[in-house]
Amino acid sequence: MNKILPVYTLKNECSDCYKCVRQCYVKAIKIESGHASVIGDKCIACGACVLACPSRAKRVRNDIEKVKNILMPKNGVKPDVYVSLAPTFSGVFNNMPKEKLIAILKKLGFKGVSETAIGAQEVSIKTAEMLCDTTDDKKLHISSACPVVVDFIRLYHPEFAKNITPVASPALTHAKYLKEKFGEDIKVVFIGPCIAKKNEADRNPDLISASITFDELKYWMNEEYINTEKIQYEGEHFVPEEAYEGSIYPIEGGMNETIKKCLRNYDYEVVKDIKFLNVSSLETIDKVLAGFDESTLKSKIFVEGLSCGGGCVGGPGFTDNKAGLDIMTKIINYTKTRPEIPKKAETVVNMEFQKTPVEDKKFSVEELRKALKKIGKNSVEDELNCGGCGYSSCREMGYALLRNEAEPSQCASYMRQIAHRKADALLRCMPSAMVMVDKDLKVVEANNAFIKMFMPDMYDVYSQNPDMLKGAEISRIVDFDFIFKSALGDYADIHKEHYPSNDRLYDITAFTIEKDELVGAIIADVTRTQVNREKIAQKAHEVINKNISIVQNIACLLGEHMVETELLLSSIAQDYDKDVTEDPAPEEPQGDTPNATDDKA
Repeated sequence: MNKILPVYTLKNECSDCYKCVRQCYVKAIKIESGHASVIGDKCIACGACVLACPSRAKRVRNDIEKVKNILMPKNGVKPDVYVSLAPTFSGVFNNMPKEKLIAILKKLGFKGVSETAIGAQEVSIKTAEMLCDTTDDKKLHISSACPVVVDFIRLYHPEFAKNITPVASPALTHAKYLKEKFGEDIKVVFIGPCIAKKNEADRNPDLISASITFDELKYWMNEEYINTEKIQYEGEHFVPEEAYEGSIYPIEGGMNETIKKCLRNYDYEVVKDIKFLNVSSLETIDKVLAGFDESTLKSKIFVEGLSCGGGCVGGPGFTDNKAGLDIMTKIINYTKTRPEIPKKAETVVNMEFQKTPVEDKKFSVEELRKALKKIGKNSVEDELNCGGCGYSSCREMGYALLRNEAEPSQCASYMRQIAHRKADALLRCMPSAMVMVDKDLKVVEANNAFIKMFMPDMYDVYSQNPDMLKGAEISRIVDFDFIFKSALGDYADIHKEHYPSNDRLYDITAFTIEKDELVGAIIADVTRTQVNREKIAQKAHEVINKNISIVQNIACLLGEHMVETELLLSSIAQDYDKDVTEDPAPEEPQGDTPNATDDKA
C-alpha cells in the first residue's frame, strides 16, 4: 500500500476481479500475487478504479490529518488558512445555504472561504488574451484546467504537451490570487470533487498546501459532530468577493463559454476564426489526438479537455449526486454574469508543461509469442480477446506480462483449461468409480473406473469416445438411482455402506456439487474386501475356539494332576504321622549310673 500516491490499494480487500484494470484507461495497474496495485509513474489519478472497485479496495489518500496539522497553532500563533472551494459545491451541497457551508468550514478552523471560480475567471481572461495574440502561430490550444488531462497528454501524448496553454489551473491561480490579497504567508486548502488535485498540491506546495475531496469534507464534518441544523451562519460570505461566470466551469463546455464572453473585449476580425471544442473522457481525448497533425489546421482551435464525463460534476471525489440534470441545473442557476469582464487578468500563474512520456518498451514478435504461450495462446485461434483479464485483447495482456504488470492467472480461459486438465487427470486415475448426474438424473461426467465397474463390456468403446455416456440416464446403468434423487433434494452428503447390488457390495458416497442442479457420487467395490474379512473372521473364530479347547484341556489335565498329587502327598503325610505316634524309638543310656556299679559289684 503506497499512501504517497493519491490512489492506493488495500490488498487484503482486493478480490481478484481485475475490474480496476478494465476501467483504467492507461492501464496503470499492476497485478502481483493476485492483488492489484497502482503504478505511480503511469497513474494520472482519474479515479476510475476507485469508482469501479466493487470491494472498495481502491482508496483515495485521506489528507484530513494533514489539513488538521496545517490548522494547528505554530509557536502559539494560529495560522491563517483559507479554503479554495470548487464551484461544484453549489450542486453537491444544494440543500445547504452557502453561508451555512462557510460557517461550517470556519468551525473546522479555517480563516475564510473563497470560490475557486475566481481563479477560473482569471484563467479564462488570460486564455482569451493568448488566443487573440496575432503573433502566436500556434494553432492548437488545449486547456490546462483539468490536471488529469494535463498528465494524460504529458505521459501518453507528449507531442502535444507544447499545445497545453501555459497558464496554471484555476485552483493554482486562485491560490496565488488569495496570497496576493491576504499575504504570502497564508495557507490555502483546496476542496472539490477531483482526486488529481492532490497531485497538483503535492507538486505546488508553495501555492496549495493540501487538497481534500468533498467526500473527505463530509467525513470530517461527521467526525467533528458538527450540528449543521443549529449552527449560526448569518452574515457569513465568501472572501474577498463572490465569483461570477467562473462558476459554470464544472459543466462540460463551461470554460469555453466563459472564454467566449471574454472575447467580447476583442475585435471581431481577430476572434471570428477561433474555434472551440468540448472533449470529455480520456477515451475521446485519446481518439481526438491520435495521429492528429497540427499543420492541417487553418485557424486556431481551443480544446476544453475534461477527464470526467459531463465535466467536473462527474468527478470521483464525491460519491453521490453525480452528473445528473439536477446538479447541473443547480450550478447553472447559481452562476452570475458580470456586466463587464476585464480585458486583463488580475492574477496569472505562468506554467510550462513538460512532456514526461511513459516508457514504451518494444518487444519482438518472438517475445510476444512466448508470453502468449504462458496463457495457452498457441495460435491466433486461441486468442479469444474476451477481456476477462482486464485487457482488451490477449496480445495486450501478453505485453503486460512482458512488462511484469500482469500474471497468467488473470486469463480465465487458461485457468479453466488448467483446472479441466487437472480434474480430468485426477478423475481418470482415481481407483474408485466417480459419476456426476444433473437434475434430470442424466450422466454429465464419469471416469474410467465407473465404466469398468458397471459397464465393463463398453470400456474399449468408451476409451475411444469418453463423451459417450453424457446424457445417459443413470437408472439404466445402476439400480441405486434413488441415492442421487435424495442428494438433489436434501443438499447433504449421503453414505451407503456395503450396499448390495448385482451380487456385489458397494460403499457409495453421494454429494451435492451445485444445489438442485448437479450431484456426484464416489463408489467403491468392497465385495472382495468384505469376503476376505468374513473368511479372516471365520478362521480367527476357528483358531480362537481351538485355542480355547486346548486351554480348557490343559486346565483340566492340570487340575486332575494337582488333585492326584495332593491326595498322594496327604496320604503319605498321614501315614508318617501315624507311625511316629504308635512306635516311639528307645532311648540309649548316657554315662555311668549307680545301678550299673551295683550290678558289677
